[in-house]
Parts: sequence; C-alpha cells; structure tokens
Amino acid sequence: MSFNTPGELKYTKTHEWVRFDGDQAIIGITDYAQDALGDVVYIDLPAEGATLEAETIFGAVESVKAASDLYLPVSGTIMAVNSTLMDTPELINSDPYGAGWMLKIKVSADGPLIDAAAYEAFVDSIKH
Repeated sequence: MSFNTPGELKYTKTHEWVRFDGDQAIIGITDYAQDALGDVVYIDLPAEGATLEAETIFGAVESVKAASDLYLPVSGTIMAVNSTLMDTPELINSDPYGAGWMLKIKVSADGPLIDAAAYEAFVDSIKH
C-alpha cells in the first residue's frame, strides 16, 4: 500500500510530521502511522502553554489495536491544541495532514527531522 507523504512537510522516525510557518509549526502523525494504528478512539494531548523539548513524549494516541506515545519533533511552547480531536479522534485517520493536526507550537529548536523522501525510504525499510 502506498501512503501519502506530502513533500513540503518534515518527518521523524517516530512517525510525526511538521509543517513550518515562520517560527511556528503544526504537528501531527503521518498517514503511515494512522494506518498502522487502525481506528483511533482516543488522544491525550498536552496543555497550551507547556514548553517541551524535541524527542520528549507530548501525548498518546489509542486505537482499537494499540496505544502509542507521541514524540515532539521540535522544541518549543505549545500555542494551540486541536481540541476537536477530543470528541472526534477519527479525524486523525481520515485527514492526518489536515483536520487531524494535533499541536501548534512556537519553535525554539528543531529536532532530528527528515524530508519526505528519507521518510518514505525509512517506512519501506521497516515494512519488509
């Protein structure tokens, strides 16, 4: 199966994506990650105003198959949390790069990000 991996985004090897807009970033999980999890039924996200470091756990997502920690791809302060996901976590499955976004963060430092081609190669390597 082929997964949607938008070229303008940056990715992590823990399957989060980042869309930069100046010194802010929007964060979510990848199409591959939502597919591997299955139907998402619950999400736990941090409070607005929290300051976190890249590669630390910022929340968790639970599906009918599994629970998975979420790792912050950049360091910074949480500016907004997608509270819509509390009532409709299935948006993560149906629109992982749009309505299924999780956090908006004011970035203080990047984490270990890779481009779309490197992420696709990584996913191919773990699927086999």
